[in-house]
Amino acid sequence: MTYQGVIKNGVVVIDERIALPDGTPVRIEPMSPEPAASQTKDGLAERLLQFAGRASGLPADLARNHDHYLHGHPHK
Repeated sequence: MTYQGVIKNGVVVIDERIALPDGTPVRIEPMSPEPAASQTKDGLAERLLQFAGRASGLPADLARNHDHYLHGHPHK
């Protein structure tokens, strides 16, 4: 089982409360923090923009009638 936590004042503080008996061997592996989405070079929107306008052969009324084309609902 893996537990996560942080170092506070030189002490490992685990995120959840666990009861391990004294003498239980443990392994500490520092993790690099994952950057927040706003800090990444390319956010999701920027990455998806590479696909904008690339679809071809789609019906002209796809935006209006997507439920028809996806689920068989009547045309609007």
